[in-house]
Amino acid sequence: MTRDEFDAYCGSKPGTSHVIQWGGASVWKVGGKIFAICSNWTRADDVDSDIEPVPSGFQPISFKCSDLAYELLPEQDGITPAPYLARAKWVQLTRPDVMDDADIRLHLDAAYDIIAAKLTKKLRAELGISL
Repeated sequence: MTRDEFDAYCGSKPGTSHVIQWGGASVWKVGGKIFAICSNWTRADDVDSDIEPVPSGFQPISFKCSDLAYELLPEQDGITPAPYLARAKWVQLTRPDVMDDADIRLHLDAAYDIIAAKLTKKLRAELGISL
């Protein structure tokens, strides 16, 4: 999934907003809370990291996960706990071939739903979100 495809998909969700921050990261929010990021930084950027560098031209996708997904996804090659957000159960796809676009969309849907469910009923109604 390219960054443009990522942005188009996240932007199709009700009540979302988009900002570019943190050195050019594409940050998607629902109700002011982040659910997905496409960035140019990874855990491989850490000096002490033993993770392979990200392929040139690929922009890693990070998203919020359920407890179970957070336990299982990082066991796959090319998926790591997300930098700066791992404590909140986020993962990052560090290679373009680790997951097909359909699966990425399913995980983005789940991330959106997790965050949207934390919003008040009133705010969900204002944003046109039904869960």
